[in-house]
Amino acid sequence: MWRRAGLAALIVAAGLGVMIAFTSPPALLSLADGALGGGSGAARPGSAIPFGTQGQTLDIWRPSGEVRGTRPVLIFWYGGGWVKGDRRAYAFAARAFARAGYVVVVPDYRKVPGIRFPAFLQDGAQAVKWTRDHIAEFGGDPARIALAGHSAGAYTVAMLALDPRWLAAEGVDPAIVRAGVGLSGPYDFYPFTSKRAIDAMHGVADPAMTQPLHFARADAPPLLLVTSGGDTVVRPHNAINLAARLQALGAPVTLRNYPRITHEEVVMALSVPFRGKAPTLADSVAFLNGALAPR
Repeated sequence: MWRRAGLAALIVAAGLGVMIAFTSPPALLSLADGALGGGSGAARPGSAIPFGTQGQTLDIWRPSGEVRGTRPVLIFWYGGGWVKGDRRAYAFAARAFARAGYVVVVPDYRKVPGIRFPAFLQDGAQAVKWTRDHIAEFGGDPARIALAGHSAGAYTVAMLALDPRWLAAEGVDPAIVRAGVGLSGPYDFYPFTSKRAIDAMHGVADPAMTQPLHFARADAPPLLLVTSGGDTVVRPHNAINLAARLQALGAPVTLRNYPRITHEEVVMALSVPFRGKAPTLADSVAFLNGALAPR
């Protein structure tokens, strides 16, 4: 789990006066990241922008200063076991990719128990549709869209990249997804054993239809799958098994397994304070730069 005490100490060390007891760990990390240099070089030109049909909202981040030409686009979904999370709390992740040259979209999505599968995928597909239709207004290139996410957010990435139904249902050509980065995602987790998975997938007639592994295909977009040896929340076999299936089919996939670090530390390493934990940002940006190079 996120180490609230350690993050609180980091906030104090950064000299920020905040109500730590009432702030989520990712939000605490975003505060520390901003105070320690993560806020420079990135701007948020859009906040709480409505999209979709269910009252969803999203934020836009991009490099600060004058932006010449169009930038590649990254849609980032946060994790939280399908039950929690907030786009504002993940400013540290959005800023990291914006500083690397991307226009970054961070959408919210509906949560369990208010909804079940596949509502969060439908929300994800509607975020892609909004991005296709509007990202040029923020300097983004709608022909160079990639997806990224952590944990439950990585599940959305894999499903939208591999199962064309969700984007097609929104009138979006699934080929719009040029690449995907999945950080510590669940891709092969049936039978459901965790309460969060059981609740999120409750009532599904065919559980195989919830598994990204089931939709592995030879013509999948390039995927970077990151896992870690210390992940006890989403076990490494998820990324390992999906990568093996894609490789067997001849699909372009890259697997990275960071030893010892935890589930949360994989995404925390996107932030300035924890960047030394793992090369999450460097590996992701190098992969995305290659996949999104102008054709």
